[in-house]
Amino acid sequence: TAPAEAFLSSTSSVRPGTTFLANAPEKNAAKHDTKGQALEDLPLDVQAKIIAYQEHQQNAPKLGWPTDIRTLVQYNHGFAVMSTHSKANPGFPGGSVVGFAPDEQGRPIFIFSGMSTHTQDLLADPRCSVTIASKEFKGAADGRVNLMGTCQLIKGAEEIEKAKEIYMKKHPGAFWANFGDFSWFRLEVESIRFVGGFARAGSVTIDEYKSAQPDPVAEFGTAIAGHMNDDHMGATIVMVQANIPSLEVDEENPIEEAIITSVDSLGMYVKVTRKEAVSFLPKSFKCRLPFPRPAEDRKDIKKLIVEMTQATTPATKEA
Repeated sequence: TAPAEAFLSSTSSVRPGTTFLANAPEKNAAKHDTKGQALEDLPLDVQAKIIAYQEHQQNAPKLGWPTDIRTLVQYNHGFAVMSTHSKANPGFPGGSVVGFAPDEQGRPIFIFSGMSTHTQDLLADPRCSVTIASKEFKGAADGRVNLMGTCQLIKGAEEIEKAKEIYMKKHPGAFWANFGDFSWFRLEVESIRFVGGFARAGSVTIDEYKSAQPDPVAEFGTAIAGHMNDDHMGATIVMVQANIPSLEVDEENPIEEAIITSVDSLGMYVKVTRKEAVSFLPKSFKCRLPFPRPAEDRKDIKKLIVEMTQATTPATKEA
């Protein structure tokens, strides 16, 4: 039987078509050894809390994976790690931090100097991958995506001008875009690997990725999260206690910190830290805090947060 920790992590964010190492059916499949306690060995009240928390997190509204991935790529800080086949050191991968901007299909656009090693690598072998971390990336609990494909020179004045326009919106200070020895490249994505956090790993098809649209609310989610974390963390704690089962007010083990890591039209991800770990959750963990309805715009998110903070629930009455 899987330990309580594995039970939670392997089922809290299940989405169709997703492979989870923690609950893969194959006998010899790779999986995490959490060295935890089996669920049935825990007290019944703790089992009930595990199940309530797990069911809430599994059913909490989330962006679909194609939208989630396109959103991560679109609203990124604009830099990624590109891995190429090294021309100077055959058989070894080359790694470079590069600037990029996605086009309307989510294909990263680059501008590279002819002197750069990754440019020489691509001209010899255009196969490469680009690893992009979410804008709020702090560690293994945060999202990242690996896009694999072929990176080709962009040719034709019209195509180059379009690529330049897209790139300059993301990198307005890129004065080198006008240098004569720099060239434009575009990654034709052929395979996608996504890790959204612990026990959230999988992929989407190329057609799903290209047809998805970034979540519009997530564009300003970082600003909202920053404001809440700096000035209204108490309100975030109240929302977590009132809306997520098993995280109600507990005077003996209070929530000491609740940091919003991302915001989208369906809800927020919050890193919660309590005074002590419990049998089914570590001291710090990331959870989904859904909105009661989809948010339409930035103003609507403010309204939803006020509603959720002021809502009368058993959790807030006990506070």
